[in-house]
Amino acid sequence: MRAQASISQSALAHNLSIVKHYAPQAKIVAMVKANAYGHRLNHISPLLENADLLGVSELSEAQELRQKTNKPILLLSGIFSNAEMQQAAALNCHIVVHNPNQIALISQAKQAQNVWIKINTGMNRLGLSAENYHKCLEQFQANPLVKITAIMSHFACADEPNHPLNAKQLDDFTTLTDGKNKRSMANSAAILSKLATFDFVRPGIMLYGVSPFSNNTYQLKPAMQLSAKILAIQTLEKGQSVGYGGTWTANQKTTIATIGIGYADGYPRGAQRGTPVLINNALCPLVGRVSMDLITVDISKITAKIGDKVILWGDEKISVNTVAKFSNTISYELLAAVSSRVSFKSCP
Repeated sequence: MRAQASISQSALAHNLSIVKHYAPQAKIVAMVKANAYGHRLNHISPLLENADLLGVSELSEAQELRQKTNKPILLLSGIFSNAEMQQAAALNCHIVVHNPNQIALISQAKQAQNVWIKINTGMNRLGLSAENYHKCLEQFQANPLVKITAIMSHFACADEPNHPLNAKQLDDFTTLTDGKNKRSMANSAAILSKLATFDFVRPGIMLYGVSPFSNNTYQLKPAMQLSAKILAIQTLEKGQSVGYGGTWTANQKTTIATIGIGYADGYPRGAQRGTPVLINNALCPLVGRVSMDLITVDISKITAKIGDKVILWGDEKISVNTVAKFSNTISYELLAAVSSRVSFKSCP
């Protein structure tokens, strides 16, 4: 009995509507990199159909995505050779330019190119310096084959709205850009906190129903429900342990359910004792170590049977953010890590 991920089409559509509510004048670049944050490109039709552009990290993702949509694709990593530039153009990709080598490549283009110029305003990963940005702008504006679609940057601390770096980045970006070109800076956190929207917004995690903040007061709906089945039930006597290493020992007579999901499916191995799962509308605590194929849960306080559905995340009572906190990680990692062993299906 394989673990299953159900992807709610209505939740995806709803979350996209939340983006439009917070950024009504902006065009939407839906981030679908990393196989749609683990949700699978085959199961995100509302995003593919209703966003203005679609964002991916690299060319291999663009190739797969192009088989499913005719929408323009924003290639966040840009290109690193003439061959890649030609391939990106053939795929109708908008190319992000974030380093001087890419400026030189684009300037030599023999065919029309749509580019987004990325400025480093403080994230210090990718992006041109102010000096290189001005040089890039001058070169591209003089080249009839190059269309500058937008100038972009990226907030480093948008999930902390009061962080001083936000204001500095926004001020630097606004100072460098004159508004003659369209602009883009906002990720999910910046959209929801109304930090900045400009002409294009680039929502990611919020599209999948996960708040980038510690609480969800934005009516986002989880798109993925991850579930598995109870495979076995047994009773442990006081003093007996369960799982590798015997890390958990029963302090009283305890009923244990063994559930068919483990770290090979993407459930976090680092999930701590007490991490909740939802069985028959009741939260039950994880006990023992997560193994490759199985987890064990204390069901002493509920009635359950073999074959009952167990929700790992994606319900009002148990969010992926909750599991992430118990696992000392973030929801992004958990969603992206759901493996090919899991059976995916679209649901209303």
